[in-house]
Amino acid sequence: MKAVHFGAGNIGRGFIGLLLSQAGYEVIFSDVNDTLVELLQERKTYTVRYANEAQETFTVSGVTAINGKNLEDVAEAVAQADLVTTAVGVNILKHIAGGIAKGIERRIARGAAPLHIIACENAIGGSSQLKEHVYALLSEELRAKAETAVAFPDAAVDRIVPIQHNEDPLQVTVEPFYEWVVDESQMLEGFTRIDGVHYVKTLEPYIERKLFTVNTGHCSAAYLGYLQGYATIQEAMANPQIASLVRHVMHETGSILIKKHDFELAQHEIYIDKILQRFTNPYLIDDVARVGRSPIRKLSANDRLVRPAMQGYELGMTPSYLTMVMAAALLFKDPADPEAVQIQADLQDLGLAGTITKYTTIGEEHPIHQMIRTHYEQFKQTVVS
Repeated sequence: MKAVHFGAGNIGRGFIGLLLSQAGYEVIFSDVNDTLVELLQERKTYTVRYANEAQETFTVSGVTAINGKNLEDVAEAVAQADLVTTAVGVNILKHIAGGIAKGIERRIARGAAPLHIIACENAIGGSSQLKEHVYALLSEELRAKAETAVAFPDAAVDRIVPIQHNEDPLQVTVEPFYEWVVDESQMLEGFTRIDGVHYVKTLEPYIERKLFTVNTGHCSAAYLGYLQGYATIQEAMANPQIASLVRHVMHETGSILIKKHDFELAQHEIYIDKILQRFTNPYLIDDVARVGRSPIRKLSANDRLVRPAMQGYELGMTPSYLTMVMAAALLFKDPADPEAVQIQADLQDLGLAGTITKYTTIGEEHPIHQMIRTHYEQFKQTVVS
């Protein structure tokens, strides 16, 4: 079985590529990084190391790569694939849609077997978003044929993969924990199950639990840690005050999840404890800059901060801690992060209220908007930035 995976970066190699290889797939990575592509083509193998006391190491073999800049190679790989996955970042999905669309066109012309395309991104409806990009490039006739031959099941993925500092550019260090949940209600009849993947009939509870707990908690530790001058998540979480605030954020989102999805309180508390333990893993050094990067995306209406805050407000809750983290995100200054730079420029040009509305889409008259402003002003008085 052949799997084409878009994104040969650390998550692609250390998470999806590893699992697919262990499930018996020959993995073909598609990436625009010439160095990574050439190394994978040459070696056809790489190692993954677990960030735990045992430092377990796994060899991933039977892999290769194609250059994503060559649309003909990409299209042919997709045309011959048994599975297509991605881990490129939700904002990059539109850039890989062209090669996928060409590959689907070839599959349909050849009468190939049904294909599943799964976007493994930190986003709600990642595969659905990819489908929109791909279908925009297909004719009406091809779209109709693709409906019965290609499926884009949404997924929730979870594994911490920090910035790497390995001598071998292909080696990846990852945490032992992972979760890959796929919506089987969106899959074609007779699909092949992948070992290590959890299939569910309703994905929303799982993806919101992950997004609102892991991603919300992680970025909370990053932004609050940044304001206190910490370089890593582990250093930030060693501060009892920050650790307490992060737990409060996760309890706030937990109340929303329990009320919305009927999660059991005791079970969700166990889940929160497990996530907090992952953030403090002493064998995993995760930079605040990595976790906090792309604050514009993190502050968007459908992401980890605004979405639960608005849902909580609609359920009659007061999202005090979520709005605190939004304010901290607006104070995140990283000259190497274009989104962080843009926010700081907008704060100068548009003012605080205008910047909040621009990125969160929350109007100035809304109580949540006012809460963000209050927290921001409090941070400005107490934190030297």
